[in-house]
Amino acid sequence: MVEFIAELWAFMKERKKFWLLPIILVLALLGSLIVLTQGSAVAPFIYTLF
Repeated sequence: MVEFIAELWAFMKERKKFWLLPIILVLALLGSLIVLTQGSAVAPFIYTLF
């Protein structure tokens, strides 16, 4: 996983595509939110946010 992140960062730095960083962060955040809400004790608290 660390190798993938390093390679992604090198790609963005070389190609000057830093605008991808916020998109990737939001997607990762939403993905982790979905994983947390699947059958966990945190789910009722997350559902109240939306």
